[in-house]
Amino acid sequence: MQAIVKLRGKVSVRPEIKYTLNLLRLHRVNHCVAVDDNVYYKGMIQKVKDYVAWGEISEDMLEVLLEGRGRLEGGKRLTEEYLKENTPFSTIKELAHALYEGKVNMKDLKEYQIKPVFRLHPPRKGHKGIKRSVKQGGELGYHGDKINELLYKMR
Repeated sequence: MQAIVKLRGKVSVRPEIKYTLNLLRLHRVNHCVAVDDNVYYKGMIQKVKDYVAWGEISEDMLEVLLEGRGRLEGGKRLTEEYLKENTPFSTIKELAHALYEGKVNMKDLKEYQIKPVFRLHPPRKGHKGIKRSVKQGGELGYHGDKINELLYKMR
């Protein structure tokens, strides 16, 4: 499973890149989505690589994001009581495990009125730079497993 975080704004962005960011549900800076690791998403990520950071998210980090930044329609927090009453999952950990294993998609959670986007805080201690790639010492591009560190700073 991949986590994608939008780090740059949409001023002076080519229309096809804006369209791809909209398809990924990345409408604002510091928004994050968790997507499956398949060919279609890899192509979309490759197209927007100069505006996002991405990598393989761990199951524990997915659970932290759902618990801290998971929201319902109307902006209400995602709680375990809501999950017990309205979904087949009884805990946030169980939901994170099902998402991580691919048994359910973030897109399918809209049926339970759970938003598929995490609105993150700007990173504590700041970014290393949003104009350079990871290889050049910045934040943009492929992080691999290190995306969990960035997400932890933005939790």
